[in-house]
Amino acid sequence: MTDATSASAPASQPPRIGSILHESDRTKRRNAAERRFRLYGVIAISIGMLFLAALLFAIVRNGIPAFTQTYMTVQIELPADVLDENGNRDPEDLRKVSTFGYNPLIAAALERTVSEAGIETEITDGSDLRDMLSSAAGAQLRDTVLADPDVIGTTQEFRLLASSRVDGYMKGRVDRESLARDPNLSPEHLDVVDGLVDAGAINRSFNWPFITGSDASESRPEQAGMGVAILGSFFMMLVVLVLSLPIGVAASIYLEEFAPQNKFTDFIEVNISNLAAVPSIVFGILGLAVFIQFAHLPQSAPLVGGLTLTLMTLPTIVISTRASLKAVPPSIRDAALGVGASKMQSVFHHVLPLAMPGILTGTIIGLAQALGETAPLLLIGMVGYIATNYPDGVASGFLDPNSAMPAQIFEWAKRADPAYYERAWGGIIILLVFLLTMNLIAILLRRRFERRW
Repeated sequence: MTDATSASAPASQPPRIGSILHESDRTKRRNAAERRFRLYGVIAISIGMLFLAALLFAIVRNGIPAFTQTYMTVQIELPADVLDENGNRDPEDLRKVSTFGYNPLIAAALERTVSEAGIETEITDGSDLRDMLSSAAGAQLRDTVLADPDVIGTTQEFRLLASSRVDGYMKGRVDRESLARDPNLSPEHLDVVDGLVDAGAINRSFNWPFITGSDASESRPEQAGMGVAILGSFFMMLVVLVLSLPIGVAASIYLEEFAPQNKFTDFIEVNISNLAAVPSIVFGILGLAVFIQFAHLPQSAPLVGGLTLTLMTLPTIVISTRASLKAVPPSIRDAALGVGASKMQSVFHHVLPLAMPGILTGTIIGLAQALGETAPLLLIGMVGYIATNYPDGVASGFLDPNSAMPAQIFEWAKRADPAYYERAWGGIIILLVFLLTMNLIAILLRRRFERRW
């Protein structure tokens, strides 16, 4: 190529640079993509919040009625010739009168109440009117007489539980058409209920026994409560807390701070991560085989449930604790070692206090997860057990058969009576309150122990 040829060739044009005052096409495309991505995020969050709101609305709508209960106020005569034939007020003689012996007294009192209220009805037999009350009404009268024999020979006012059908009618769950096919109650009974409501003999009030009471048989859903199951969950969580916290934290400190990095520790770390993803029912099978069939611990006991849930919770606590320890800057360790502290002193005096917020948060989250588990409890027998009595003491609280909140909810949900379905929703509300409380405690502890460095 000659110099003349080079001179005659057109000079290469420099690339055009757009003005900073105007967006180029490429910048417009990038900004449009960013706006679309933000829109997708807002849509995803909105859909999630919509489903969450729908879930909470369903829980509250179906569960709130369980916190109210229908009662009937009746004046009942307690004749001495029926309840105490010998007239000596001997508790042994009074116990000989069964609950069935009190049913005629209730029937007679209902007949008088309906008559005094001026209610016209085709139901004239007191035994038929007694169907409006819970089958536990006789036991309530008997317990009152045994507790205070001086009431014999007097007329006492009793506030008796209405039957589940009457309670459902007061809550709008039962109507006359549905009762036309129900052998337990008839539409004529609802006419009597309306008259007694007008007379002030039937009313609804807050159902404290639902929170503090015990479970009942399938024929008495109006008497069922969550109290004993709440206590069973409390004893289980004590076992989980006492065992999982020290074991999990100690294992995490060793693996993160003291264990040598070799194939054996890598194997342990991988298996801990795998255990955190194992379905909870597998831990239930393990608890059944080890604690019940091999160790012969009592079936359905909170101790066995707590041990089983401890196995399930440990991987979660180990992983969260190791993450908290790893988040502490290495300069903290180096500074402690530089001023003469030993390895253990640097860990326990400097690293562990700084990691404490994360450790407590992970522990409480693990406990909250264990509190809501049902599958492990199903395999150790806590689901089929009807928790009707409170434990006598601390030892019996751990060793006597009991239920737990998620197991009780599962048991109620599979029973036929719609009143139990209502109570299952109410139990979910109580369980959610416990879970929210535990998460609130985790947030407060995190703020309380949080340190700046």
